[in-house]
Amino acid sequence: MKKFIKWFLIILVVLGIGLFGAYKYMISQTKKASPEDTVEYTQGDLELSVFYNRPYKKGRVIFGSLIPYGKVWRTGANEATTFKTNKDLIIDGQKLPAGKYSVFTIPDENNWQVIFNSRMYSWGVKGPNQSSINRKYDALIANIDVTSTDTVVEQFTISFEDNSGLALVLSWDQTKIVVPIQQ
Repeated sequence: MKKFIKWFLIILVVLGIGLFGAYKYMISQTKKASPEDTVEYTQGDLELSVFYNRPYKKGRVIFGSLIPYGKVWRTGANEATTFKTNKDLIIDGQKLPAGKYSVFTIPDENNWQVIFNSRMYSWGVKGPNQSSINRKYDALIANIDVTSTDTVVEQFTISFEDNSGLALVLSWDQTKIVVPIQQ
């Protein structure tokens, strides 16, 4: 009986190590296709940061196809995109209190809804074509016009621009979304 328990425990440990290794391998392969990035903006005492994953176009039609119009998108890949601010902000004429938010979008051909959700989600989706967002935690929804570009952006990119005022910029394929930010 002791021999059976000993072998059972050995097999259990080996299986556990194998499953852990397989999980880590799967995550590393997923990250290669859509690597993580963090963008930061600091001016004076204002500190902003965005954590997101950057999928590639790879010759695909992005908006209206891979990312359907009218459906909530996790705004990147893998984990939910997060936006952090240490100061209250004004976005699309609305107050966004200092804090950390998950960012989701609802793309459309001419206008996007950019959603700052106060809940943190470990993953951006909970199943095929299902966003993990719980809309009752929406802190702010900004309606932003789409800008078409002549240049194709191969890898999804989020940046901060401070040309004629601070803005959070989302770019992919030939689509650009400029979200004005004020203090």
